[in-house]
Amino acid sequence: MNRIDKMGGGPAELVYGDGEFHVVRAGAYVVCAVTGARIPVDELRYWNVDLQEAYATPEASLKRVLEMKSRE
Repeated sequence: MNRIDKMGGGPAELVYGDGEFHVVRAGAYVVCAVTGARIPVDELRYWNVDLQEAYATPEASLKRVLEMKSRE
């Protein structure tokens, strides 16, 4: 059995907190809110607590921050 089989092959549902996240529904990946890329849960490093969104890269995270500031 491989890593994906253990976690389920579909998307995970997470609750993002400060410096950690909690798994609501186990899965293999989450989807980047900016790029749409699949991010393996064990490789997830970037998210926004207030927006409850995951990001594939720091650049994607910055892009979302700039989008939100332009709406203010």
